[in-house]
Amino acid sequence: MDLALYAVQAVLVEGRSVRAVAAATGRSKSWVQRHVALYRTGGDQALAPLRRGPKVPANLTSAALEDEIVAWRKRLAGDGLDAGARTIHWHLSQGAPSVPALSTIHRILRRRGFVTPQPQKRPRSSWMRFESELPNETWQSDMTHWHLADDEGVEIINFIDDYSRAVLASVAVPVATATEVVRIFFAATSIYGFPTSVLSDNGAIYTAAYRGSHSGMEIELASLGITFKHGKPYHPQTQGKVERYHLTLKKWLAKKPQVATLAELQSQIDRFAHIYNEERPHTARGCPPMQAWRALDKATIKISGQPLLAHTKVRRDRIDKTGRFTLRYRSKLHHVGVGREHQGKRVLILMADLDVRVIDEEGVMIRHLELDPSVDYQRQPQS
Repeated sequence: MDLALYAVQAVLVEGRSVRAVAAATGRSKSWVQRHVALYRTGGDQALAPLRRGPKVPANLTSAALEDEIVAWRKRLAGDGLDAGARTIHWHLSQGAPSVPALSTIHRILRRRGFVTPQPQKRPRSSWMRFESELPNETWQSDMTHWHLADDEGVEIINFIDDYSRAVLASVAVPVATATEVVRIFFAATSIYGFPTSVLSDNGAIYTAAYRGSHSGMEIELASLGITFKHGKPYHPQTQGKVERYHLTLKKWLAKKPQVATLAELQSQIDRFAHIYNEERPHTARGCPPMQAWRALDKATIKISGQPLLAHTKVRRDRIDKTGRFTLRYRSKLHHVGVGREHQGKRVLILMADLDVRVIDEEGVMIRHLELDPSVDYQRQPQS
């Protein structure tokens, strides 16, 4: 507008020619003439540039949709759940064929005062991350602390799948011990199968290497051929996925009434694990974690060619002096013979329904049989 007013004043006040003013301003004669005509009909206001385009942009987010975005933000945050743009986008997409872009949702949240800009934060592109390629390729495990209503301290042991972020076990215990970790691990494997590796920190419930010994978890995993990995001391980022789950779980628990007993706390944890696994999207996968876990084949370890699937029962025993051990199938006890030459040996027994494999401490299979439920004693085949 300043240039247009200058050109008009040069023509009307100074009396300069349209050609001279056009040359001096770098504009065409028709441009100068048009603005002189506009000024004569409407004064200064007529020189203001007109707004181009439609009065209401076609891509403008409606007030109703903005209100729905804000409502989701408040609802999720009030339940102690993640309430970022990605999560809101996923919830909106469940009921509408078209939803705003992530950047639009973030911009609305910022404009409404729900997001404070943090320019000091590192961009996602600078993060160094590792991630398994299949479910059950790696499980991460760690323990975290919580308090009951009377301020009694308890601990929660968690196992999550590295690829899908699915929570495979989340159990509250009075005190986390190496024995509890082993028990919870095998309870999870009976449902989800065995992982090919486990990642944890260097806590005493996971490793005894610093004492020159081996923990129960280390012994169990080694006997199954499962790789046990540990993060660097004082570097929790290595177990970042399970550490992040601790924060997510505690944020949700903090929004719920404090409970007085371990059983009540476990009920809350089980409820959240279901929400986390089945009802909310994970930003890394764009869908609920258990949906991602189910979508792909599972990484599976094998012992003597036998895959250790979820239905595989694993137990240990010692061969007695008669060359036998006992095995229970559907509440009935059976005696299995492997030969007197093996008496005193400790063995690993893998049972998938009626298929039974007996493996010694050297990893050698000393008997493979199909259990006959109709007889008590499973004789050795005649050589």
